[in-house]
Amino acid sequence: MEEEVRLTAREVDVLRHLARGLTYAQAARELRMSAHTAATHVKNAYRKLGVHSAAAAVMQAVRLGLIL
Repeated sequence: MEEEVRLTAREVDVLRHLARGLTYAQAARELRMSAHTAATHVKNAYRKLGVHSAAAAVMQAVRLGLIL
């Protein structure tokens, strides 16, 4: 049985922006946060999703129904 993954709302927000093809910096600007904060959210999402790239994080989040 697969363990439930719980991402914060901001982690999901950043991943949604990455799924649209934005860079960390672009996502950060749209979300009104620093690029460092956006990168931290992505790093935390990587850890929770068990992945090592933005593309893999987006794919895993979609697969799990966390983002559309």
